[in-house]
Amino acid sequence: MKLINTLLLSSLLMTGAMAKDSNTTAPKKETKKVTSKATKSDVTIFVSDNSNGKITPKTIEEAFKKAGFFVSANRDMNTPFTKQFKESGFDTYNLFTFYKKDVVLALAKKYPNVGLFAPMSMSIYTKKGDKTISVASLSAEAMQKIMKTPADEKILNELRALVVKTLKEAMPKGTFKNPSYKTVEPKGELVTTYTMEMEKDDWEDGLDEFKMGFEGELAPNGFVIAGQNNLGDDFDDANNTKYDFYEVYSICKLPVIYTIAKTRPEAGAFAPCSLYLEKEKGKAEMSVAFPSVYNWMSSMSITDKKDMSVLEDAQKRMRKILSGLTE
Repeated sequence: MKLINTLLLSSLLMTGAMAKDSNTTAPKKETKKVTSKATKSDVTIFVSDNSNGKITPKTIEEAFKKAGFFVSANRDMNTPFTKQFKESGFDTYNLFTFYKKDVVLALAKKYPNVGLFAPMSMSIYTKKGDKTISVASLSAEAMQKIMKTPADEKILNELRALVVKTLKEAMPKGTFKNPSYKTVEPKGELVTTYTMEMEKDDWEDGLDEFKMGFEGELAPNGFVIAGQNNLGDDFDDANNTKYDFYEVYSICKLPVIYTIAKTRPEAGAFAPCSLYLEKEKGKAEMSVAFPSVYNWMSSMSITDKKDMSVLEDAQKRMRKILSGLTE
C-alpha cells in the first residue's frame, strides 16, 4: 500500500511539472506571432541599380502598358518642386497612377469602394546624386485593410502579384527593401466617406452641380486635379449595369507631397489621392469617398509635428469642401 501511494505521488508530481512546463512555453509562441505581425509593412519599395541611367519613369510605364495596365498619369513632380519651393532633394520624382480595367470591373461587382485604388499610385524616384532608382507601392495587405476586403480576396492578391511581376520585368536587377519603420495604429478613419441625396432616375443635373462646385473649391484650397477617370464608361463597355455613374478624381496638394517626400519619398504610394463618386442604379443617393491622411501617418509612421500638421490641414480642407457640398 505504501508503495502504491508513493507511485501515485510521483505520478502527480510529474503531471504537475509537465503542466507547468506547458504553461510557461505558451507565451513564447504568442510573442513570436506578435513580432512577426509587427514586421509587415504597408508600403513596399523596389530598388534597382541604375548606374547607366537606362531605367526611367518612361521605361517603367512601358512595362506596365505591356502588362495590360492603363496608365492614367506619369507626372514629373521634380520640376514643380523646384519651381515652387526653389529646391529638390531628387534627380527624379514621378507620381505614377495606373489600373487594370478588367480587374477593376471584377472588383466593382463585389466592392463599390474599388475607386479608392482605381487608379493605384506609385512614386518613382532617385535621390540627388544616387545611382539607384526606386518604386514605392502599397502591399496587398494595405489595400485589403483600406478597402475592408477579406485577406484571401483572390482578385486583389492576383493584381498585386501582377504589379510585382511587372516591376521585376521593368527593373530586372531590382530587390525589395523594407522601410526602416513599422506601421503604427491610425489616429483616425482610414477612409473618409460622404453621401448625398440624389434623384433615382433624374440624377444628371445633381451630378453636374456637385462636380462644378467640387472642382471650383479645389484651387482655392490648394488642391489640383492630377487626373480624372470615368470608370462608368469602362463598365458600360463591359455591360456592367450596376451603376448610373462611377467617376474617380486623382487629387494632389503639392505642399503635402513635397513636405512628406523629403523624409518619406515612398509617400507617392498614397499620392495622388483617388476620390470617387458613384451611384448605384435604383438608389437615391451618391457616395463620395477617399483614403484619409491617417493612412499616411499610420503606414509610414509619421510623427513629426510639422508633417502631421500639413497632412491634417489637407484632410480638414477636403472634409470642409465635401461637407459643404453634401449637406
